[in-house]
Amino acid sequence: MTYDLIIVGGGPGGIASAVEAYIFKLKNILLIEKGDNHSQTIRMYYKDSKRVDKVYRKQEIDLKGNVAFFDGTKESTLDYFEEIIDNEVINTLYNTEVERVLKENDIFKVVTPNDAFYAKNVIISIGRMGRPNKPSYKIPNSIRKIINHNAYDCRGNEKILVVGGGDSGVEYACQLTTENNVTLSIREDRFVDANEINEEMIVRYDQEERLRVRYGVDIEYIEKAEEKGVKVHYKNGYDTIYDRTIYAIGGTTPVDFLTRSNIEMDENKRPLYSENYETSVKGLYLAGDIIYEKGGSIAMAINHAYDVLADIVNKNNTDQ
Repeated sequence: MTYDLIIVGGGPGGIASAVEAYIFKLKNILLIEKGDNHSQTIRMYYKDSKRVDKVYRKQEIDLKGNVAFFDGTKESTLDYFEEIIDNEVINTLYNTEVERVLKENDIFKVVTPNDAFYAKNVIISIGRMGRPNKPSYKIPNSIRKIINHNAYDCRGNEKILVVGGGDSGVEYACQLTTENNVTLSIREDRFVDANEINEEMIVRYDQEERLRVRYGVDIEYIEKAEEKGVKVHYKNGYDTIYDRTIYAIGGTTPVDFLTRSNIEMDENKRPLYSENYETSVKGLYLAGDIIYEKGGSIAMAINHAYDVLADIVNKNNTDQ
């Protein structure tokens, strides 16, 4: 069959797109998610009870569409999106990774390892954190098990280095202080990517000596320590041994996937799109974090979904 819409990615942008498509009366909708459940980024990279705020980096967002969103926690946000999916007539396909999206005449072919699906329109809402940024220096294979991108593998009673001054880095560092000796390392001499609440929290933790913040230092390289752990060599000439290192330095746009889907990009490998988030391939849209260099908010992703569906419906009506 040919779907009216296929949505690639089951995060907030993808879920909102499915809901808006249903409300706009698109008949056949399929949401494809590579994980075993929706909202994988929230599940994997948000600590338990983490705040999930409507206002992100001081940006007030007025919601446009039919999906409401409020301040909450990781758990309440997941419950909310779970309820949305349960209450709407949306086909979902989990544990399926899309390899590319190809337009053949006026129909899209969405290719997965085991099958292909066809649609009149496609929305890519795969986010960025599924592909976390890695440092420029090499990570030796012998220590990869103690090099992480989130806090889930920490065992307690460890000396841990967290790298990254954004919200994730700050929250991981503060969370881990209950059972570990934690150092947070940032390249800048102040916090520029963390929100005000997190910045206030990390400064307080530092002042109370619950952790240590190393400002304005960068890492030259890392290697396996002689006995165990990670030996971190800083560019200022110092080196320190840690039991574990966590890199919380953001995510990257999946350039290969976008290229395979014939989406044009700028000189910085960022996808080109219109004011309604349509890519250079007509009928192929973007929504959510994939649009932004440093990531956006859940409220932004919800608005993207409304704008995209409004554009799809408007073009359908024009064609008729």
